[in-house]
Amino acid sequence: MKNETNEKQVLWMKTGIAAALVLLAAALRILPHPWNFTPIGAMALFSGSAFKERWLRFTFPLLALFAGDAVIGFHKLMPAVYLSFVVSVAIGMWIGEERKFIRIAGGTLLGATQFFLVTNFAVWAVFTTYPKSAAGLIACYAAGVPFFWNSLAGDALYAGLLFGGYAFAERLVTHGRRPAEIPS
Repeated sequence: MKNETNEKQVLWMKTGIAAALVLLAAALRILPHPWNFTPIGAMALFSGSAFKERWLRFTFPLLALFAGDAVIGFHKLMPAVYLSFVVSVAIGMWIGEERKFIRIAGGTLLGATQFFLVTNFAVWAVFTTYPKSAAGLIACYAAGVPFFWNSLAGDALYAGLLFGGYAFAERLVTHGRRPAEIPS
């Protein structure tokens, strides 16, 4: 019985830590930053990987994204951004509990790439900036390349911070050790 209680407490603590990290990432989104250099993609990957409950994996980060949009403003591309965000949560589910560097790096690259493809397609489809032709679509993607590098860099930085911070906190919670006691 005591072991079961401890497991439930650890699960609640881990969920609380994950939720706090997601909220921190959402808050960072509304601070000034270079274009597309935000923790949003990393937050979606992390949520898909860290939360045990499927409904939390999607609902909590989508609500955090919506809260950020309520502060910075709603826009025409929201459906595409949210769809892309859901895909990134699913990529995070693929990372799962196997949070090895190669899986996180691959998930980060895949997440940034699909965000680039989905949102730039939406820019081309929704706005009149580019002709509705193959050449217009290519021009739209070409114009978005600098933003892709910012997205990828932001996702990589924040994925490292989120996954690394969570691994550190998880180790403290599950082993009950102080930071100085953790072997290198």
